[in-house]
Amino acid sequence: MRLTRYFLPVLKENPAEAQIVSHRLMLRAGMIKQSAAGIYSWLPLGYKVLRRIEQIVHEEQIRAGHIPMLMPTLQPADLWRESGRYDDYGQEMLRITDRQDRDMLYGPTNEEMITDIFRAHVGSYKDLPLTLYHIQWKFRDEMRPRFGVMRGREFLMKDGYNFDVDKDAALHAYNRHLVSYLRTYERMGLQAIPMRADSGPIGGDDTHEFLVLAETGESEVFYDSQITDLKFGDREIDYDSVDQCRAVLEEFTSRYARTDETHDGALFNAIPEERRRTARGIEVGQIFYFGTKYSEAMGATVQTAEGSKVPVHMGSHGIGVSRLVGAIIEASHDDKGIIWPEGVTPFHCGIVNLKQGDAAADAACEGLYKALTAAGLEPLYDDRDERAGAKFATMDLIGLPWRITVGPRGLAAGVVELTSRRTGESEELTPEAAIARITAIYG
Repeated sequence: MRLTRYFLPVLKENPAEAQIVSHRLMLRAGMIKQSAAGIYSWLPLGYKVLRRIEQIVHEEQIRAGHIPMLMPTLQPADLWRESGRYDDYGQEMLRITDRQDRDMLYGPTNEEMITDIFRAHVGSYKDLPLTLYHIQWKFRDEMRPRFGVMRGREFLMKDGYNFDVDKDAALHAYNRHLVSYLRTYERMGLQAIPMRADSGPIGGDDTHEFLVLAETGESEVFYDSQITDLKFGDREIDYDSVDQCRAVLEEFTSRYARTDETHDGALFNAIPEERRRTARGIEVGQIFYFGTKYSEAMGATVQTAEGSKVPVHMGSHGIGVSRLVGAIIEASHDDKGIIWPEGVTPFHCGIVNLKQGDAAADAACEGLYKALTAAGLEPLYDDRDERAGAKFATMDLIGLPWRITVGPRGLAAGVVELTSRRTGESEELTPEAAIARITAIYG
């Protein structure tokens, strides 16, 4: 993409309505525009990041054996009356009456709808285990939407639902999701800590939230500092192995880590004082096991090998896809702008032409652009007739991890400049070497 042909409405001044870094930088970088309180249009740059995150979530869910599908945003109220949640959910639920006077709702979550799908098509234990998921827009009518996409009313979420014949199998599904989430967040450049949490209106006794530590987090968190030393890395896990998945769960949840809602002062004080930490955290996902809460209420049963019918054991597992955009920025920025991790960056690198119109500089930039594109990468070429300072400021603001700077003086010596956005370090390389370096980084 060439910047002269792209829609990137950057702002020079900080928007007055933005209270936290991610909201401010998303507005300044031309990623979003507010449509109404807590509702945003995703402009091209923001939309590209959103889709990068969504793709990682899809890949890791499929790797874990989970099956993608898509459910509607609007749901019939009768399904929620069956489960007993229609009146219990509260004013966050947006209730609608259609022209036939049927009660509908804009889905805040999908436990009822997926249970209805399951009971219509599955009747035998032989069809289990089964995990279905989708990535869909949700709506929760927050009383005070704030902090941009971090606490919006409309948001994109991955929600998955497991169906198992008994509790042991369902807890394996729970552990499997925890493993897949650890992989997912690390691929995005995040350390998301699983913390014992409260189940809220979803229900269930077993639940962990995944929180990213950040000063602007909405939750106070208490944890053993040893947990921040844990990394999942590139280890291979057999998702069908009960023992392997349970071992990862024990590794990442055996140390104390809880939100303020489930904090236990006695347990916390048992940790050596030098390892006790209190911080703020941003929730980016949650996993639940809630047993037969929905299957009993809605008649979702399977026939066992012995011929009896039993309600299936279920869990639900969510990742805040749109919220992650803000969380990544909160965790990765400086005073110049965003610093995207390579896994989610909207463009793989920026190309800055210091002297637009100079024949050698123009030709070199075109060559870099074509070579990177041919390698399957997406560069953003700043081909505007602007001063160098303005071009650098734009690249720093939008946060691409790597920048190749091309100017007549460097070209006379046969080199271009490759700069890391994260460290600020630059080195001079031949154009061919710069291409090889960027290709290797994303290889």
